[in-house]
Amino acid sequence: MQSFRTEIENPVVEKDIIELEKKIRQFKDGNIDEEKFRSLRLARGVYGQRQQGVQMIRIKLPYGKVSSKQLLRIADVSDEYSRGRLHITTRQDIQIHYVDLERTPELWAELEKDEVTLREACGNTVRNVTASETAGIDVDEPFDVSPYAQAVFEYFLRNPIGQEMGRKFKVSFSASDADTGLSYMHDLGFIAKEKDGERGFKVMLAGGLGSQPRHADELYSFLPTDKIIPMMEGVVRVFDRYGERKSRAKARMKFLLKDIGLDGFKQLLEEEQTAVPHQTYPINFEDYPKVNVAEVKTPEVTIEDQTAFEDWKSTNLVPQKQEGYVAIGIKVLLGDFYTDKARELAKLVQDYAAGEIRLSLRQNILIPYVKEDLVPFFYQELKKLGFAEAGYNKALDITACPGTDTCNLGIASSTGIADELEKVIKAEYPQYIKNPDVVIKISGCMNACGQHNMAHIGFQGMSVRTKDKLVAPALQVLLGGGNYGDGKARFADKVAKIPSKRGPQALRLILDDFEANGNGASFTDYYEEKGQIYFYDFLKPLTDVDNLTHEDFIDWGNEEKYVKEIGVGECAGVIVDLVATLFFESQEKIENAEEAIKEGKWVASIYYSYQSIVNSAKALLTAEKVKVNTHASIIKDFDRLYVETDKIAFEGGFEKVALQLNQNEPSEAFAKSYLEDAKTVLEKLEAFRKMELEHA
Repeated sequence: MQSFRTEIENPVVEKDIIELEKKIRQFKDGNIDEEKFRSLRLARGVYGQRQQGVQMIRIKLPYGKVSSKQLLRIADVSDEYSRGRLHITTRQDIQIHYVDLERTPELWAELEKDEVTLREACGNTVRNVTASETAGIDVDEPFDVSPYAQAVFEYFLRNPIGQEMGRKFKVSFSASDADTGLSYMHDLGFIAKEKDGERGFKVMLAGGLGSQPRHADELYSFLPTDKIIPMMEGVVRVFDRYGERKSRAKARMKFLLKDIGLDGFKQLLEEEQTAVPHQTYPINFEDYPKVNVAEVKTPEVTIEDQTAFEDWKSTNLVPQKQEGYVAIGIKVLLGDFYTDKARELAKLVQDYAAGEIRLSLRQNILIPYVKEDLVPFFYQELKKLGFAEAGYNKALDITACPGTDTCNLGIASSTGIADELEKVIKAEYPQYIKNPDVVIKISGCMNACGQHNMAHIGFQGMSVRTKDKLVAPALQVLLGGGNYGDGKARFADKVAKIPSKRGPQALRLILDDFEANGNGASFTDYYEEKGQIYFYDFLKPLTDVDNLTHEDFIDWGNEEKYVKEIGVGECAGVIVDLVATLFFESQEKIENAEEAIKEGKWVASIYYSYQSIVNSAKALLTAEKVKVNTHASIIKDFDRLYVETDKIAFEGGFEKVALQLNQNEPSEAFAKSYLEDAKTVLEKLEAFRKMELEHA
């Protein structure tokens, strides 16, 4: 596993990959705790899956943009290290499954040859920055958000302030007021705006899905583009210090806002401004790579089925603001496609478009910069690949997470029911193939990776128990979600829980009633007019579990009887509370701080020192079984239990030492003095712990 080291040109990336390989060896040799190792690998895109002994690899693709070269590289890697299947996620990543843990460093090294990373695709980090797939071509956009999404991705990649938070942090960019980036459900959402000729963003804060969806608050109605990175750095710092760490169920930004309110958060944000290294951070959008469209002669094409071609054009062509061009949408069933198709697609867009594709939030593919006269040729070529199915971003285009196929947290099959519902629509409701107003989304559990609680019609995987204590797969039916645009939206209501095998019948009842009583209204308006009880009443007969048949106990896509199996979820990483491990981590942070000073990175060094100081305090509090839910509580409790009781002396208190970082500007002198303070804290606390053990 050593040969790849010299092939990586970027020394930072090379060091990262070597570190992963080293930690894998330490883990295999029993020299590193399993929970600590899990946290480390998650931050490097290596995620445990339902099947034992193999990993899911999540490839981080900022705002879904993938060049032809990158797609070819990903295909090669999937063939070599996995099974040749690529899965598009609702966050514009690509996942590959069934990867041997020991081969992940090699896999990562191969991807990096074309600047594709795994770093921070999982774990308690700033996750993939998503954006409208139409960014740069959107007919309604005030400007292209791509350069700003790229800048945010680059600034926070490997940034120490976002590596070990209480939970994940998600960011999106919307190209226009249509808010196709879904700002309202993100920790930070940016909507492109122009004001008096200046570029900026409306900023939404602390949205989220999961079991308790929360609509984001408006943090700024307009924030100039040179302020977005300083603002986000402050937000991440506040979340890192005050966000919940112990209870994973409450460790998202939305719960912090619920506890302290928007005004309270703004006050904490203001208190961090001294520590933020840049008060402005200009992003030069003119430096963003220019589009290079292939110059080719239009091939002659004969379309055999003109009706099918016209149907496809009516649903799969996306208008583009650049004259003479359109974008082509590819409906990818459940987000799954294979490397043989990926290679052909990469060659097609390289030779006849702009050499790139966009992955969408609905698990599809968009090809931008297709010359209008090449549309028949593209249709013909895509048809050969099985990529010319009509219904892109329409009701037929159902979003679903992997569910019980591979995910540890899956309760019921989401892919199986999604496939079945598509069959129902095609066979019985063909008019919905062209209907953009009904969005159907499915998740295998409450964590909402399939975004079911923002859909017009959503299904969530569950289980149901009979009077005889038999367990069958079930679906929670949710209705009425919708995106109103400009950061405003409505989350779906839970209406009824039904056995999974009755999912198709539930869809029939809903669509039949919409056809009969919708009166031309949008689905959201129709739902709001009728109300939750109206829908419960006609779905209620499907909730009865006293008359289940043998088939009801077999989930979609399965042949064996259903067994509810939920593993340990890794979406948020794991908290490590072993005292010795915590002190070891503090020493590692000090070493990181020293290295950062050598490289002239004062801000990074300061944050590593801060992490070491808090981690050392956490170690002693953990030994006393004191709650260590937030950094802020750790600091206060350490003062209360150790300093104020004269067990350990810190002049002026521990809080004064720890929180120097937001009282001082990030200079070289302060970085060096703060590092010495971190060393002193670790030395004192380790000595105290040693004395305690000796006298125990």
